[in-house]
Amino acid sequence: MRVLRVVLAVLGLAALGWGGSLLVPLLLGSPGDAVSLLAWLGGGPVLHDLLLAPAVALLGTVIVRALSPRWRGPVTTGLVVTGTLGLLSVPLLWRENSGPPNPGLHDRPYLAGLAAAVAVVWIVVLLCGVTHRRTKSSP
Repeated sequence: MRVLRVVLAVLGLAALGWGGSLLVPLLLGSPGDAVSLLAWLGGGPVLHDLLLAPAVALLGTVIVRALSPRWRGPVTTGLVVTGTLGLLSVPLLWRENSGPPNPGLHDRPYLAGLAAAVAVVWIVVLLCGVTHRRTKSSP
């Protein structure tokens, strides 16, 4: 087990070194590129931690408290899955044509696909809420 850990540590450090060797030219290049890169690397976590996560937590708490116990589980699951789908679709919706197109991959209507996936999620939530049977939980 110790040998495996050492091998994984060496591979991890090698990957870190490779990433650093790719990052240094970007940081030492034009100041605009460096600022843009640092904003991209730091902006996402800051935006998430200071704005998105508290807003979602507050909204989720309000919604779940307003629901009956029968609907809390399905709606909470639906909200989590919808949020995850939304986050996964951001790069495709936001910068749809940022790189060279890959035929067959980048020629889809992503917004319509997201809407269809979210609709399926909420249909399943509705079915789960309607068909939910109360079970007695054991202590």
